Amino acid sequence: MGCWKIDIFDKLTILSDSAKYDVACTSSGVERSGKPGSIGSAAKAGICHSFSADGRCISLLKVLMTNVCVYDCKYCINRVSNDITRVGFTPIELAELTINFYRRNYIEGLFLSSGVIKNPNNTTEQMIKALELLRNVYHFSGYIHVKAIPGAESELITRLGLLADRMSINIELPSQESLKLLAPDKTKESILRPMGLISTQIQEHSTDLAQYRHASKFVPAGQSTQLIVGATPDTDHTILTLTEGLYRKYHLKRVFFSAYMPVAEHSLLPSIDIKPPLLREHRLYQADWLLRFYGFEAKELLDEQNPNFNLQVDPKCNWALNHLEQFPLEINKAPYEMLLRVPGIGVTSAQRILTARRSGQIDFSGLKKMGIVLKRAQYFITCKGKIMQGLNITSDGAIRALMADQYKLPSPYPEQLSLFNEPFITRKDVQQCLTVPI
Repeated sequence: MGCWKIDIFDKLTILSDSAKYDVACTSSGVERSGKPGSIGSAAKAGICHSFSADGRCISLLKVLMTNVCVYDCKYCINRVSNDITRVGFTPIELAELTINFYRRNYIEGLFLSSGVIKNPNNTTEQMIKALELLRNVYHFSGYIHVKAIPGAESELITRLGLLADRMSINIELPSQESLKLLAPDKTKESILRPMGLISTQIQEHSTDLAQYRHASKFVPAGQSTQLIVGATPDTDHTILTLTEGLYRKYHLKRVFFSAYMPVAEHSLLPSIDIKPPLLREHRLYQADWLLRFYGFEAKELLDEQNPNFNLQVDPKCNWALNHLEQFPLEINKAPYEMLLRVPGIGVTSAQRILTARRSGQIDFSGLKKMGIVLKRAQYFITCKGKIMQGLNITSDGAIRALMADQYKLPSPYPEQLSLFNEPFITRKDVQQCLTVPI
C-alpha cells in the first residue's frame, strides 16, 4: 500500500487527470440555496459555468476518489491490468481540498467519481463519508455531482443521493454484447437497476416535497449517463434508440456522448493511431437535442437501412432533405410542430414566429430580425406564398449550400480542461489549502 503514501499535490494531479475522460458533468438544473452558517450555493446564479471549446463543463473540481480499480474494462485507463501509479484520497483529504479550493474561488462545486477500490459497496461508503463531511461538518451547500458505482446496494445509493445534487451512472457501452466483450465485470442489469432506483427515489421525494416543505431532497438536479462513441461497432441508430429509451423509462436529464479517446493498444479496440470520432459525437449531441426539444423520434432520424448520421450535414437538415415533400412551409400558417422541423428555426425562434403572426403577416426581413438563420431556412419556407427573392431552389443546390455551412471543430484532440495544464494551482497552493486558515 506504499502507493498511498504520496504527496497530496501529486494525488490531485493524477486523480484529476484520470477524471477527464468522464464527460457526464454538468452543473445546471438545481436550486440549493445557502443557509445561515453554511457556505456555497447552488442557486441558479450560484454556479458559474465555464466550458472548453468542445462543450465540456470545467466549473467544478473534477476528480476521482481513487484510480485503484478491481475491474478490467479494456477502454479505461484505470483498468486493473494497466500499469499506472495508483493513488487515492481519504474522505477527509477530499473534503478539505474541496472546501479550501472553494474558499479560494478556484472552483464552484465538485464532480466526484471513483475507481472500484475493493467492491462497489466499499467504494460507495468512502464517497458517502467524503460528502457527509462536506455537507454536515463543513456545511457546504454548493453543487455536488457524484458518479454512482454500479453494483452497490440500494441503501448506499439512497444515502449517496441524499447528499448529492446530481448523480450519474455511466452505461459506457450501448449494448450487452459490447459490455461482455470490453467490460466483463459489468452487466446491463447492474447498471440499469440503480438507474431505476434513482429514478423512483427522485419521483418519491418530489412528491414528498410537494406535501412537506422540509422533506429531504434526493438528487434534485436529476441523473445523467455517458455513452462512449467509437470504441465498438455499435451504430448511431443503436446509440440513439438506447438514448431515447433511457429518457422515456428513467427520465434522465442528460445522456452524454464521449468520442473514444484511445488510451492503450488492445486487439478489441480501435488502433491508438485513429483519431477520436469527434464529428460523430457532435452529430449525436445534435440528434439528442432534437429528441429532447424538437419532438423528433429516433426512428425518424435513423433506421436499419441508414444506421449512421451523415457527417457532412446536421441531423435536422438531413431529415429535411430526405422529406422535401413536406416543404416548403408557409411561415404564416405552419403549425408550431412543423416550424421546429425547419432547419435554421429553433425553439425560441418558432415561439417568436407564433407571437408575431398574431399581429400581422411576416416577411423574410421580419424573420431575419427574429434571429432565424435564413441561409438554412430559405430552402424550406415561403413568406406570403413566395420564396426568398433571387433563390433558385434545387435539391442539389440546397445540399451543397448546407454542406458548406458545417460546424468547425476546434481541435482533433480535445480533452477536459485540467486545473494543471497551466501553473494556476501549484504545490504551494495545495499545501496552504490544507494548513493555512482563510
